[in-house]
Amino acid sequence: MKIDYSSILKQNMINVFKDVLKDIEKNGLQEAHHLYITFKTNNKKVIIPKWLLDKFSNEMTIIIQYEYWNFKVLNNSFKITMSFNDIKADLEIPFSSVMSFADPYANFGLKLIQEEKNLKKNTKDTKQKIRNTKNDNIIEFDKFKKN
Repeated sequence: MKIDYSSILKQNMINVFKDVLKDIEKNGLQEAHHLYITFKTNNKKVIIPKWLLDKFSNEMTIIIQYEYWNFKVLNNSFKITMSFNDIKADLEIPFSSVMSFADPYANFGLKLIQEEKNLKKNTKDTKQKIRNTKNDNIIEFDKFKKN
């Protein structure tokens, strides 16, 4: 049996993201923590108002910081109400659609889904290393995937 390391890593990175969200759900945002969450809006399980989907037909980034309501972490998604130009909107975002998240205050982020345009370029060279500098704590595990 072939071990699917890519799938195992992705699931564990999603679990890290879920744990962060569960902490926020339970304790709120502490100090200056805030999250940038980028997700694919064209995922069939994403639930957002049509006017937002029309504006962001492929992907969208939300910032969880000051004003958000009804925050709930579920098994396969999270729900949140946010204000866009003073219009409250209910969102349900499945974890499978989340591309990346970052907390600039903690200088931490994970890239969960690699963009399509970079996928072809990176699959040609499977010997790329993890990018890790003093100012960059983002680890892109997709670069290790073999074809």
